[in-house]
Amino acid sequence: MDIQWFPGHMTKARRAMAEDIRLVDAVCELIDARLPSSSRNPDLPDLLGGKPRILVLNRIDQADPDATAKWSAYYRASGERVIETDCRSGKGVGKLPPVARSLLADKLASYEAKGQSGRGLRVMVVGIPNVGKSAFINAVAKRKAASVADRPGVTRGRQWIRIDGTLELMDTPGVLWPKFGSRTVGENLAFTGAVRDETMDIEELGASLMLRLRDMSPKPLAERCRMELDMSDDGYAMLDKAAAGRGFLLPGGRRDTGRTAAILLDEFRAGKLGRVTLDAPPESIGHDGSRQD
Repeated sequence: MDIQWFPGHMTKARRAMAEDIRLVDAVCELIDARLPSSSRNPDLPDLLGGKPRILVLNRIDQADPDATAKWSAYYRASGERVIETDCRSGKGVGKLPPVARSLLADKLASYEAKGQSGRGLRVMVVGIPNVGKSAFINAVAKRKAASVADRPGVTRGRQWIRIDGTLELMDTPGVLWPKFGSRTVGENLAFTGAVRDETMDIEELGASLMLRLRDMSPKPLAERCRMELDMSDDGYAMLDKAAAGRGFLLPGGRRDTGRTAAILLDEFRAGKLGRVTLDAPPESIGHDGSRQD
């Protein structure tokens, strides 16, 4: 399955992002802690120029904590300003304002020297679809200021959200890149809901997820699907067994593997199948911050 999704509104969003970058002092890039590499848009550096950047590993509550620690260390060693967040509990979100002020201390000092001490900072929040940008902004703002939904493509235009007297955030639409570099990246994005389900074969995607979870989170998978795991099964055989285990049957007693695949994806996205990081973390970090696998 060749997974690609780049609807027309993303082309418009990319243009708007390139134009709006002049309006902000820094960029806050959200990535999914379950796929810290696959969820980074490779086009962002060109779109955002040389603006100072804060990297937010969101959804840490659903990712493997050891992998998150390794990825955070890797990115910090690469010179990134990193924050780890869980928007559902609010963990980590309060770090954004002080980190932004620290990152932009020289600009604030310049404002002070010019007698503009009350002038605030503006930060653009960017990321792929369904990574949780709007939920993150709402958690930082401590109110429902941005539209939130559990599907990609909800935010379609620029939104400004004032956090306090000295910080304002710009919410932006989720943007992918026109061509994913590998099948694995495409699958990772699809597993987490960054790509619309309607554009894919859900059974094929569910079968692939079954195989990944058998390796990464076998106990929660077996318990949730009420099935015995067999390493000789392919993904479709696993879907068939899961359908039987959960009683998802069609007329005549046939097993409803389509429904099983859709529910499996929903449960994975909701964190009900264990804490899983799909991108393997670097095993070690070189002195220059480079990945040393």
